[in-house]
Amino acid sequence: MPTEKFTFEGHSGHDLAARLDLPDGPHLATALFAHCFTCGKDIAAARRIAARLTGLGIAVLRFDFTGLGHSEGEFANTDFTSNVQDLKAACDALGDRGMSPSLLIGHSLGGSAVLKAAAQMDQIRAVATIGAPRDPAHVTQNFGAAVETIREAGTAEVSLAGRPFRIGRDFLEDVAETRLADDIASLGAALLVLHAPRDEVVSIDNAAEIFTSAKHPKSFVTLDDADHLLTREADAHYAADVIAAWAGRYLDLKRPAPPPGAPEGVVRVSEASPKGLLQDIQSGPHHLQADEPESYGGTNRGLSPYGLLASALGACTSMTIRMYARRKGWPLDHVKVDVTHDKVHGQDAGTEGKAKIDRFHRAISLTGDLDTEQRQRLLQIADKCPVHQTLERANEIVTDLAE
Repeated sequence: MPTEKFTFEGHSGHDLAARLDLPDGPHLATALFAHCFTCGKDIAAARRIAARLTGLGIAVLRFDFTGLGHSEGEFANTDFTSNVQDLKAACDALGDRGMSPSLLIGHSLGGSAVLKAAAQMDQIRAVATIGAPRDPAHVTQNFGAAVETIREAGTAEVSLAGRPFRIGRDFLEDVAETRLADDIASLGAALLVLHAPRDEVVSIDNAAEIFTSAKHPKSFVTLDDADHLLTREADAHYAADVIAAWAGRYLDLKRPAPPPGAPEGVVRVSEASPKGLLQDIQSGPHHLQADEPESYGGTNRGLSPYGLLASALGACTSMTIRMYARRKGWPLDHVKVDVTHDKVHGQDAGTEGKAKIDRFHRAISLTGDLDTEQRQRLLQIADKCPVHQTLERANEIVTDLAE
């Protein structure tokens, strides 16, 4: 996915580092991602979610909050309110580029921040939270005994995820005074709550309280045994898939007309990750995955390329039979097509001059009150399937390097 790096001015006037991930094809909508407390825009979960959304035509802006990552400013001088202000500044920066966001995604405390910010952004149509606390004060549970020191001394160093951060009294007071129930109730946008029941950082009851406070449309999806940071690649990909599928119901993802000569548009295949063999396949609003079995170096999370080819033949065969029976008014109740693929010697298939050829075998089941003649006719019609005819005749594949 193409990426643009730039800075914009945050709540305190400091430059905040941003990363704008863009779709390879048409830009259909924009999402703004808020990272978890003391994390950063480049955390693995954020990268993977952005990659999945860009495949749908949704640009994603990730940025480091003030004092974190590559952004300027002092983290000790920030609080929850300043995070919300930074989100609004990011929204304005996107608006200046003509890419005002319609989707907000927040992870952990970033989820609380987007719930607060969304109530102040009229253009937001959908909000997704991942492992978010219902109230920002929840984060102080990670400070331990340092809470009293911060209150008495005004500031103290706290170790979070093995890294030291200086927390100020203003932060404690700000999160203690912030309640999100009213903001959630007046959200004015569709809400998706994702949470793991075994989350040991933010308990699942937070998700229940957020969901209960919200008005419809709202959805809840469990992340099963994922950890709080979605460190496993499969968990991050699952969250991304759910967000992408859900967001399509609420965002206006109108795709442009397909290019000349490609009536069904462009089928775009791109790596889901440089590791393994998993591929994202996007065709218009439709998304699927291709992979290889683990024995062939894949992760078995999608059909193999030959599996996709066999499914194309099976689907086209079933559709062709159904359309013919419908036109004839025949009592066909159901069609099932089992397809297997193998490499066979040409001489065994009755084809001279070829060492090996591809053989696709179709086993077609027809259910309904059909007589023998009708069944035989439908079997003949199966050979009229366009994919069948494409596979049987010689084809040309033209390949070049895209600019």
